[in-house]
Amino acid sequence: MPRAKPFDGTLYLVTDAGLLSGRDFVSGVREALEGGVTMVQLREKDLCGRGFYELAMALRGLTLAYQVPLIINDRLDMALAVDAEGVHLGQDDLPAKVAREILGMNKLLGISAATLGEALQAEEQGADYVGVGAMFPTTTKDNVRRVSLPQLQAIKQALAIPVVAIGGISAENARQVRATGVDGLCVVRAILGAKDIRAAAAEFRQLWAMKEEVK
Repeated sequence: MPRAKPFDGTLYLVTDAGLLSGRDFVSGVREALEGGVTMVQLREKDLCGRGFYELAMALRGLTLAYQVPLIINDRLDMALAVDAEGVHLGQDDLPAKVAREILGMNKLLGISAATLGEALQAEEQGADYVGVGAMFPTTTKDNVRRVSLPQLQAIKQALAIPVVAIGGISAENARQVRATGVDGLCVVRAILGAKDIRAAAAEFRQLWAMKEEVK
């Protein structure tokens, strides 16, 4: 199924306000965008209802200004409410096929996958991209399933839609992940937890231009 919109997941920021150590949330995301982030996913598990909506609207204005897609994690209703570019769903969320029917073809649909079977099913059911991981140990999400670099490479080679990697990705291992041929890196702590968010994002963009053999 054709992608709804052009996709640039080179540096895909996933938010976690807890990593900002009290710094302003929107300002932190702005710094990341200035550093070169190409997509932003709002993933704030502790927020719901009006609080989530207001934060999503604030980010919507920011990402529009930077011409970067805003993706809402899990909450298809919120994605539609703020007219975000898309939604990202996990394996325990609404099935991709149903989500696609609700979203239509003008929104991006991302699906998390940890196996080749899950990734192929997501593609078949209308996903525009898959997020594969966790690649490395991570503290930003509970109950993750680990994926090896060879498994990531096999998924990338099997799919026609873009594949982005997530889970414990840092400046130290980014080149190994890049070498699998994936279309982008999803980063949380290594950007938002950095003292200089803008510089951390810019470093990932520089690393993206370099390659390293898969180990």
